Amino acid sequence: MEIDRRTMMAGSAALLASAPGLAKAKAKAGWYDQAIVIDALGGVGDPYSPEDQLRLGDRAWSEMVETGVTLLRDTVMPVGNLADSWGDYQKDVALKQNILNANPDRLVLVRTAADILKAKREKKFAVLLGTQDTAMVGPELDRLAQMKKDGVMTVQLTYNNRNLAGDGALEPANAGLSKLGRATIERIEAEKLLLDLSHGGAKTMAEAAAFGKRPMVISHTGSRALTEHPRNTADETIKAVADKGGVVGVYFMPFLTLDSHPKGEDLLRHVDHIANVAGEDHIGIGTDNGVLPTTLDEETKRKMKEWQEQRIKAGIAAPGEAVGVYPLIEDYNSVDRYRRFVRDLEKRGWSQSRLEKLMGGNFLRVYKEAWGG
Repeated sequence: MEIDRRTMMAGSAALLASAPGLAKAKAKAGWYDQAIVIDALGGVGDPYSPEDQLRLGDRAWSEMVETGVTLLRDTVMPVGNLADSWGDYQKDVALKQNILNANPDRLVLVRTAADILKAKREKKFAVLLGTQDTAMVGPELDRLAQMKKDGVMTVQLTYNNRNLAGDGALEPANAGLSKLGRATIERIEAEKLLLDLSHGGAKTMAEAAAFGKRPMVISHTGSRALTEHPRNTADETIKAVADKGGVVGVYFMPFLTLDSHPKGEDLLRHVDHIANVAGEDHIGIGTDNGVLPTTLDEETKRKMKEWQEQRIKAGIAAPGEAVGVYPLIEDYNSVDRYRRFVRDLEKRGWSQSRLEKLMGGNFLRVYKEAWGG
């Protein structure tokens, strides 16, 4: 793939000029600004500067701060079975490192949980690097050690299609983990990296959850009990991950409904359901967006169309993905999305302590268990 959606959205989307009610929202949720807020899957980018500019512009930085997010996990590409996945990985991780190096006063690379707390104290933005595939690793398991040296701290086992480790979410055979997949999990855990089961086939995820010894995550998913979609996760697997001490992140994505146009209420229902299945200590958010919202202007729509067509051609598009279906929830497409999301859950009876766990406390605990600090 030539276009990474998170980079594309960050590079071409424009933030709403202002967010009405943002100051009011901040006043109503004073605890939120003191909390560790973690978005376990998204993308870091500047929608206002040239695409080749590594330094975040002042406007983008100011609005990132306004969101109140402490940490965002960014994806080191590629995904899928490509001709030179390892070479593509090396290029993209170098780009991510260059962005971090261009913003030392604003961005912090996370290697331990202590780095997250340090970023919060210093009013910086924590960036966690992770992959969404092990196709770039394959049988060369020593590459996982190199990835850790590169700053990659979380590794997703499969993407939508089959790789050598196991079947992804779109594979009709649903064949589960391979022997190499089990060996890959063992090496991920031995390196003290965090295992992510997102995008896995139903059997792959279930078998990995049973096989893994350490806490793991499903960083971005929805409830299959509510919406029978291959990118969503069955209750049994959600519970298995929770039983291992892990966390399940809920995404702000079209797959929350079969018509690919979920409302805010649909997201809240998925959050409530997963919290009830996993328990309040084992749920988080992984929006699969960037922290900055998207204005669907003509240029953005053109780039999204190009990106979607590439995904369809590559055979990695999930059911419901189509030109004109945007990877977001319109009801929460604003700079104050996280704050409004919190307020809407408060209206449903969520307590402050429960919300603090959901919005970052649970992922922070798992990160500490995975990496120390």
